[in-house]
Amino acid sequence: MKKLIGKIISDKMIKSKVVEIVDVRHHKIYNKTYKKSKNIIVHDDKNEFRLGDVVEITSTKPQSRKKAWKILGKAK
Repeated sequence: MKKLIGKIISDKMIKSKVVEIVDVRHHKIYNKTYKKSKNIIVHDDKNEFRLGDVVEITSTKPQSRKKAWKILGKAK
């Protein structure tokens, strides 16, 4: 099971949140660092997390067509 840390950017759905995962990468040729972000829809069973929370998520079996992740808790 894969674990990631991200920030909640949308909490408008019931029992679902949108989490933005930011990855900092290094370019081989130009020797610069750059950010690459990805939005993931995650399952929040109790609707306890709000907009702006930094959370830890893990992969699970698919809950729906777009949702295959769930929130473990707030990131430390």
